[in-house]
Parts: sequence; structure tokens; C-alpha cells
Amino acid sequence: MKTGLQISAQLENIGSFKASGDDFRWYLKLSCSSCGEETSDYVYCTLRETSPLTGGRGQASLVLKCKLCKRENSIDIVTESLSPYTEEDSGKFKTIVAFDCRGVQPIDFSPRVGWEAVGLESQTLFSDIDLNEAEWFDYDEKAGESVSITELKHQFVPVKH
Repeated sequence: MKTGLQISAQLENIGSFKASGDDFRWYLKLSCSSCGEETSDYVYCTLRETSPLTGGRGQASLVLKCKLCKRENSIDIVTESLSPYTEEDSGKFKTIVAFDCRGVQPIDFSPRVGWEAVGLESQTLFSDIDLNEAEWFDYDEKAGESVSITELKHQFVPVKH
């Protein structure tokens, strides 16, 4: 089952923003599909780090054992699903990444740090953006105007790939 993470935000003078690099940490809370147990804290997966699946069945971005039912569950980031959120998407939900989930479902997302944005007119690159507060404000010197990402929301949707 693939699950898409959709975000919605209001962009001010920002052409696009996205998760930066293959070491970007996708912080998720998960629910075991077998017993319903939820992870007590956020766990993360990245494109760069993989863990082996038991029995030599390959690799996944995140492999974890359910504390309650002891089942091995995994999540893999679908690389080709990674997509920037653009000015045209502003105010609408858009899938920015999909996860191939085996035995777990994401139930919450924490955006945290590591985002990058590009100024709408100036193409100025803003890096290492912190979205812990679900908003970010800065000033684009080249364009002489304020830039922001506000009203950040998220939801999970089933994805067909």
C-alpha cells in the first residue's frame, strides 16, 4: 500500500519549496496495521539510509518492529514521487512524497528542518528552512520583499503508482 503525504501552504513571493537532499528526514508517527499500536515518538526515514529486511528480502528506508505484536514493519520512500510544492499549488493540497508502507500506516507528520525555497522573482535560494512552527518568514534582498511559508497543513492519502 502506497501512502502519499500531501501538504498545503500559503506562499508569499516563493516560487517553490521542497525537502532538501537525500538526507532529508521525514518524521512520521506510525500505526501498526496488525494491532493498531502507535509509535510513541516520531520516527524518521531518509533516502540515504536503508536497513535490511529480515530473511534477506531486500532493504527499506525504515524497518521497525511493533512493540506490541512484534511484527516487522517497513516503509520505503518512493524516490520518483518526490515533488516540490509550487506557487501554483499555494492553498491546495499536493502530494510531495509517497511511502511504500508494509504493515504500518503514517498517522502524523512533523515537518521540522531541512527545507529549501526559491524566491518567486529573484530565484534566491533559501536553505535550511525550519518549519517546526508550521510557518517561516524571511526577506529576499534581491527582490526587496518579504517571503514566507504559512498555514502549513498535511494529510495522508492512498496513492496508486
